[in-house]
Amino acid sequence: MAGFPADDGDPVDVLRELLGAAGARPLTEPPLWPSDVADDATPVEFSVAFDESGDRAVRILGETIPQNPGHAANIHAAKRFLTHMAQRFDLRLDRFQAVEDLFLTERPQGKFALWFSVILRPGRAPALKVYFNPQVRGEHAAPGLVAEGLRRLGLSDAYETVTEHALLRGAADRFSFFALDLDDGPLSRVKLYISHDSAESGTVERAAGAVAGVNPLLVREFLTAAGGGTGPYAGRPLISSYSFVEADAGRPGNYSLYLPIRDYVPDDAAARERVLAHFARAGLPAAELDRAIAAVTDRPMAAGVGLIAHVSLRLGRFGTGTTVYLSSEAYAVAAPRTRVGAAASL
Repeated sequence: MAGFPADDGDPVDVLRELLGAAGARPLTEPPLWPSDVADDATPVEFSVAFDESGDRAVRILGETIPQNPGHAANIHAAKRFLTHMAQRFDLRLDRFQAVEDLFLTERPQGKFALWFSVILRPGRAPALKVYFNPQVRGEHAAPGLVAEGLRRLGLSDAYETVTEHALLRGAADRFSFFALDLDDGPLSRVKLYISHDSAESGTVERAAGAVAGVNPLLVREFLTAAGGGTGPYAGRPLISSYSFVEADAGRPGNYSLYLPIRDYVPDDAAARERVLAHFARAGLPAAELDRAIAAVTDRPMAAGVGLIAHVSLRLGRFGTGTTVYLSSEAYAVAAPRTRVGAAASL
């Protein structure tokens, strides 16, 4: 569906290296490591970005797992993967190196230390993004790590922008990811992600307002269609993200909202209908969503929940669109629910 030529071996090669030892492990054996990338501990998740311009991209979120995994061993394996990718695709590592001592420790806390997103577009070399865990030294240390990371990257003013718009409810709003694009283009981004526990639409509408030119009502329309209501979303949290580039001196160019749709539907048939409701509003093609789903599974949509894990809305001058995140369900399919932790006004 994304138009990759049959002789393009880069996507498969990169995926194989990204997964490390986990990629060669038979699915009849349990996971090597309890990765938090997917609900069933599979260390990979696929997504398709549907840009308003008509462009498409396939993305792979993954965690590199060594043969003998552990917190320190996983970090070392991830850095080996990163070094090889940088040599192969001429990636930019100076910004990674500027902040790695903040976020990479031999005794990390939390569910991960270093993840990668591989972005694949036909006719282009793979692009890479790294995700650090702001809570890797404990939840209390996250604000300081984020502030220092932004300062080192020439984006000191970004911290104040985020706190003024997205960190207004105490412990209910918290930093969840600190991400970097690894290229040297003019739109190479630093991205900050904030989780919003039990948030209503107003919380993320206010967060979206930090980006000039973004209409926060589009966030409400997205939640109404894909989430089924305006909240509160009391299951897995809504997540905001901001994209910053150095030339903008701390002013975000894009806002994204991530809805963990699997927590707010009884099964994937319902999730698909919700996503299609948003697609209809946004003018996106339903057939392409179904082609993406068919590329991952042939099971009936009503037979489980979690295949469609997230759906996100992107708004701003760096590009507007929707991304649908699909679990491989390599190790398990979650059973449908009879009761749902529904958002208000469903």
